[in-house]
Amino acid sequence: MKVLIGTTNPSKVGRFEELLSGNDIEFYTLNDLGIVSEPEERGKTPEENAAIKAEYYGLFFNLVICNDSGLYFETLPLEDERQPGLDIRSPGGCGRLDDEEMITYYLELVKSLGGKVLAYYLDGIAVYNHGKIFSYMEDREARKESAFYMIDQVSDKRHPGWPLDSLSVDRHTGVYFVDDGNNGFGMEDEDEADIAYRKRLVDFLENALGGAKNEPVTFTNPKG
Repeated sequence: MKVLIGTTNPSKVGRFEELLSGNDIEFYTLNDLGIVSEPEERGKTPEENAAIKAEYYGLFFNLVICNDSGLYFETLPLEDERQPGLDIRSPGGCGRLDDEEMITYYLELVKSLGGKVLAYYLDGIAVYNHGKIFSYMEDREARKESAFYMIDQVSDKRHPGWPLDSLSVDRHTGVYFVDDGNNGFGMEDEDEADIAYRKRLVDFLENALGGAKNEPVTFTNPKG
């Protein structure tokens, strides 16, 4: 089975490769196909944005996985302008930040909030399968079970594409996400909530991808 992962983020690519490692899948990325155009993400949730991206990249490939995330700090009301939400890379209306700029921005934000903030991600995942869109997102309360601390001390290690892992630590062990060695998936110290969430993600992805025959469609650039 051939699947396009609709991203240029190496950490996202690694995540889906690891989640679906038990399947016979040949993965492609946007870079592999030379795709440089991207959709305008106007969704109100990570799930909606993931679906928008999956439908768009379905113009190029028959099986596509896309992901979008929102970051939320427990100490901030959802309507607070400092709440990252869907704008993780462009917080506060600023331009798109690169990895190191993100670390600098969030380091200062966490310092302003006391140096240690309980945070959680909402992940939306969508699969395009031969013209059909399947999407998945856990509710906010369920994701809070896997909340972590973002702190004002930066690890010198990096996960390219996921810079905030250098500020994030497991709330039970205090271990930085960049020290996991596997982007937080499949670790021996994974708690029950994380293991259950991981299983739900894998089940969704495998069911959405199905056993459909897949051949790359002819490449065209809809914005070109």
